[in-house]
Amino acid sequence: MSQTISYGSLKINAALYDFISKEAIPQTGISVEHFWNGFEKTLHELAPINKMLLDKRDAFQEKLDAWYLAHRTTSFTPEEHQHFLKQIGYLVEVPQTETIGTLHVDPEISEVAAPQLVVPADNARYALNAANARWGSLFDVFYGTDMIDEVAPYEKKEQYNPARGAKVFELAFAFLDQVAPLQEHSYADVHGFTIQDHKLYAILANRETVVLLQPEKFAGYNFHENEISSLLLKNNGLHVEIQIDKQSLIGKSHPSGLKDVIIESALSAIQDCEDSVAAVDAEDKIAIYRNWNGLMRGDLSATFENKGKTIHRKLNPDKTFTSRKGERITLKGRVLLLIRNVGIHMYTDAVTCKDEAIPEGFLDAFVTTLCAMHDLQKTEGIRNSVNGSVYIVKPKCHGPEEIAFINTLFGRVEDVLALPRYTIKMGLMDEERRTTINLEAAISQAKERVFFINTGFLDRTGDEIHSCMELGAVVPKESMKKEAWLKAYEDHNVDVGLSMGFKDKAQIGKGMWTMPDLMKKMVELKIAHPKAGATTAWVPSPTAATLHALHYHYIDVQKVLQEIAKRPQASLDAILTPPILHGSLSKEEITQEIENNIQSILGYVVRWVDQGIGCSKVPDINNVELMEDRATLRISSQHLANWLHHGIVTHEEVKNAFEKMAVVVDKQNNHDKHYRPMSPHFEKSIAFRAALDLVFKGKKQPNGYTEFILHVKRKEVKKQASQG
Repeated sequence: MSQTISYGSLKINAALYDFISKEAIPQTGISVEHFWNGFEKTLHELAPINKMLLDKRDAFQEKLDAWYLAHRTTSFTPEEHQHFLKQIGYLVEVPQTETIGTLHVDPEISEVAAPQLVVPADNARYALNAANARWGSLFDVFYGTDMIDEVAPYEKKEQYNPARGAKVFELAFAFLDQVAPLQEHSYADVHGFTIQDHKLYAILANRETVVLLQPEKFAGYNFHENEISSLLLKNNGLHVEIQIDKQSLIGKSHPSGLKDVIIESALSAIQDCEDSVAAVDAEDKIAIYRNWNGLMRGDLSATFENKGKTIHRKLNPDKTFTSRKGERITLKGRVLLLIRNVGIHMYTDAVTCKDEAIPEGFLDAFVTTLCAMHDLQKTEGIRNSVNGSVYIVKPKCHGPEEIAFINTLFGRVEDVLALPRYTIKMGLMDEERRTTINLEAAISQAKERVFFINTGFLDRTGDEIHSCMELGAVVPKESMKKEAWLKAYEDHNVDVGLSMGFKDKAQIGKGMWTMPDLMKKMVELKIAHPKAGATTAWVPSPTAATLHALHYHYIDVQKVLQEIAKRPQASLDAILTPPILHGSLSKEEITQEIENNIQSILGYVVRWVDQGIGCSKVPDINNVELMEDRATLRISSQHLANWLHHGIVTHEEVKNAFEKMAVVVDKQNNHDKHYRPMSPHFEKSIAFRAALDLVFKGKKQPNGYTEFILHVKRKEVKKQASQG
């Protein structure tokens, strides 16, 4: 048993108590006694409301189940559907037109459209990679990804391949020609640069000079030994640094001496305590909090081995330039960091009250804000929020009543930590059906805090399936993307954000690109997000952030939003159109669907349960590696649970498919020395049993969440390991 510290009615894990006392609290001006007194008081006052709200979710689901079951074989009109939802309090009245009043929002959120990273906060190396993803090398991402096909003579080799390098220059010049064009010439024609009368000129082969087509896009420069070493351009609010070094390996290969093009990439990143981590106890939570504390203090570091070399990583410094008018300018070297807490349905025994587990979100809110105070007190050096805000993303809230509750909780945290009201900003994730259809009312409940809303196909679809579980079998997963409700949901999120004054104040976000190795495809397709009005969209890596940033150079999202504001708002009738299967599927289609889902479930669960890996590249059935977290698991398990419930597949067929796919997943992971095979002794694999439970008990899981089963099984594995 873990040692605990008794404090009033609380029992606090001793290691957690020590972390807060010795690492998080020092230099904040808060005493240990004041912190835990305030925490205990908040727990006594608000934990019963947390429980009531969860009970209300279950009560709503019971009413939905009964109504949909009664209407399974009879049609109903949109009016009848909405009347029922209003009658039970599931759908509330749209409030009178309001706009958000969030203040002290940093410019990375309010002013500039750009990619956003999501990274597991339990891994210091990945956390630092994300924090340092503000600037990315176009040369590196063009050269190192599938943006250039690996065909002769452009293959990647152990040594630098000049032919592939020439292709990199072509792509880089095409980018510069589009975002900061020269008058009647390409950057490919340039042999040098000069600055005269605060203007940038490119020098051609014949010594003729040409100016930028839009001279105001020249923002600054740096000199080294009386030579221009870098030029700073600005387009759509994002910066581009052209680095010049005629003596470098790359610089020698072009007359201009151009060594690299560094572009502002991700402007914000979510350090995640939730879906992308496997945190089941105090030990796991401390690892997350310690990394976040280091990021907020500015002293987090990580040392690791890569290709035989020892690499030490820490937070990047700021960048400095001379403006075109000769003034010193400083640009942040790091992204703005946000922290995603867990949802209200999660409970933890890292702290207990009267020997019962407490809402984990309370602990997250208090501790992550406490750590952020180290940043709030800075006036120089490595800073996160220069405007004095703490950005907490709150997932899996169901409707306005729960948002109001989180608003109250954040207020209590501010009171205990002596922070000005609304220091804590709230990122509202529109990923549950009851939030979607009540989005205006939900935002209104925290209109002084909300700094972003976003959509997410996976979680939102998982909740959609669970909500209408009794109505009928749903369409296959891939067909779901073509359903009326999904497009209406995506459009509605943007429509509501605009109607409530998000433009120039807060982010409107879109979901994740899940194929981290298919960057060329991402560049072709993900431009749809800024075209749809997203001021940010999620990417799985710094490399993907740099490439997705191209889209925000090509698309002026602010102009897109002006046009979107003119269209009619998305239809609530469409959003409430259940994705029910009409017609029949062939045996081959059914088999393919269940095997794809089961392979995905097993590939993710086996790492989560056996190794505590909450987010990783998981090969799909065709060996395409996908970046997966619990949202993937929710949609796949709920989809199978639905088909099982409605007789599309039998229990025996699903069980057989699990055993068949376990062999496939074992083979896909045979290179991992830490991997524990599931086959042939399936009954002995805790991970395999967890995967079965997710489907066979999926209908009974509250809102289709997977966390409850995963946590029990992960703790079982950890207990086995501790016993040798």
